[in-house]
Order: sequence, then C-alpha cells, then structure tokens
Amino acid sequence: MTIVKQKPVYINNLFDDFFGSLTTQNEFNHFAKQTNIHETTEGYHLEMNAPGRNKEDFKINADKGLLTISYDKKETAEKSNYKTLRREFSVKSFKRSFQLDDNINVDAIQAKYDAGVLNIFLPKKDEVKVQPKEINIL
Repeated sequence: MTIVKQKPVYINNLFDDFFGSLTTQNEFNHFAKQTNIHETTEGYHLEMNAPGRNKEDFKINADKGLLTISYDKKETAEKSNYKTLRREFSVKSFKRSFQLDDNINVDAIQAKYDAGVLNIFLPKKDEVKVQPKEINIL
C-alpha cells in the first residue's frame, strides 16, 4: 500500500470567512477528496465525495485539534481471466486533515458513509450554540 504524498500545502485564512476557524490542511495529491463543509447553529457538516469505497477501510481520528480522514485500500491482484486495457477510476488510499476549532465537541463527532459520500457531523460545544437574537430599539 502506498499513499502518494507531496509537500503539504497550508491554506491560512482563505476559508475563515466561509466557515469560521475550521480551516483545512491537505496533503494534496492526485487522490485528495473533494469536500463540502456546511455550518449550522448545532455544528459543522462535512461531506466528502468518496464513491466506491468500503466504510470499513476509512479511519477518522481527532487528535490535538486535527481531524484526519484516511482511507487505506490494499491493492488486489488483477483477475487472471482477463487483461485490463484501460483503468480510468481508482480506489487509491488517501489522507486529508482539517484543523478543528476549540468550539467543537470532539467527544460527540459522528460519521456515516452512504451512497458514496462520507458525512461527518462536528457538533459545537453547548456554550457556543447561541441562537441569533434580535434586539428591539426602544
């Protein structure tokens, strides 16, 4: 098994305006997975495009303020009754990390893999789940 890595690229403040201080650090390679991140009052919803995978081969780890998602696929031998002439899709290993803000309740993170999308819910700690309040002018 080989994870193809290049030098990590750090994106400083590019995404801060979009989803607070939940920023991304990628080990960019040809197999980096496209990810959507949405924020609600309850937390962050991360959707990673990863079709054709087995959920058992994903590993999700939250440690020292970093959420790391990896997929480790062991190569299987090609069937001997045919010869592959062209292979356009791949189920390669990958690793992607996201910097977590202090307002995320790491103990309550949930993940689900369905229909080729890995969904991870990163709930906010209770003290930051503040609902917007309109202030009346007297």
